[in-house]
Amino acid sequence: MENNKTVGVMGGLGPMATVYFYDMVVRMTDAKTDQEHIDMVVVNRATTPDRTDYIIGKSCENPIHILKKDAKRLEAFGSDFLVITCNTAHYFYNEIKESVNIPVLNIIEETVKFAKENNHKKLGILATTGNISTNLYQDMCKKYDIDYVVLDEKMQADIMSIIYDDIKSGKPANMNKFNNIVNYLKENGCDGTILGCTELSILKNDNNLDEDFYIDSLGILAMRTIEKCNKKVKRL
Repeated sequence: MENNKTVGVMGGLGPMATVYFYDMVVRMTDAKTDQEHIDMVVVNRATTPDRTDYIIGKSCENPIHILKKDAKRLEAFGSDFLVITCNTAHYFYNEIKESVNIPVLNIIEETVKFAKENNHKKLGILATTGNISTNLYQDMCKKYDIDYVVLDEKMQADIMSIIYDDIKSGKPANMNKFNNIVNYLKENGCDGTILGCTELSILKNDNNLDEDFYIDSLGILAMRTIEKCNKKVKRL
């Protein structure tokens, strides 16, 4: 059908989050037949240099060259728009966007817009140190006039351990550490918390976390992807 759109997915950042995103788009699309589902082209570039390591100066390997190359490949394949299944990679969002002639959905903006639409007033931000140190979510919260809380150094180290030592390593998340962090955010007046790393979206799914308090960036990206393809979203 001529109205069908093709989504280019910049994935592999990490691989399991990409699998989860693809799964969510399929499950959340209100489709009765194969043909009513969304056409997607996925680049699972697992070898992309670590975004946080580069941003915080731990690595000299700049991932932007690979990110731009993959964006152009997806455009050349016939994608109508792109999605990047990694929050921290949005540090490079403007450069990626300028390298292609098709739209690129912004997971940071879509997540904060969703929080605003759902009347959240104060959000905890759970994300990688690379994301936090470059104020990706903080600046977007300011743009949409939402108050926020970021973690202190110890708790930020705990979140990084959950993301890297647990989920990216294929292990179950340490929920004691996670729940201590969430309790801290609630005690500081947060009425919601952004899961601003796609690995934390996996944590939410694996542990059946409450939908209202946890604002799942990857789930919101999946929803916006479906809407941008002019399809209906099925509530799971």
